[in-house]
Amino acid sequence: MARSEANPLPLVRVVGPSMVPTLRSRDVVLVHYGKPPAAGDLVLVRWAARPGQLSVKRAVRPDGDGWHVEGDNPFASTDSRTLGAAEVLGVIRARLWPRPGLLRSAPPS
Repeated sequence: MARSEANPLPLVRVVGPSMVPTLRSRDVVLVHYGKPPAAGDLVLVRWAARPGQLSVKRAVRPDGDGWHVEGDNPFASTDSRTLGAAEVLGVIRARLWPRPGLLRSAPPS
């Protein structure tokens, strides 16, 4: 993820293949910061084990004080299966570039 903490715009650039096929590296998404997640939502998270890293994942279920989140591409995702519960910073609602459109929640698997 690439985002400046000083940047007031709620935009995030996706880096890496963990959310393929839903999102691809270099997609730009719109984040609703502070919105509580629901299972199946795409979310922007932070990890206690990696506080400087932001990640886009799919919310699966509440887990203690955080959320169990997973990438849509299990073969290329480091997520709650490895790092434990994540802190959800916001819910992702739309891709702005390169294929603009709303991103809908998926049922948790």
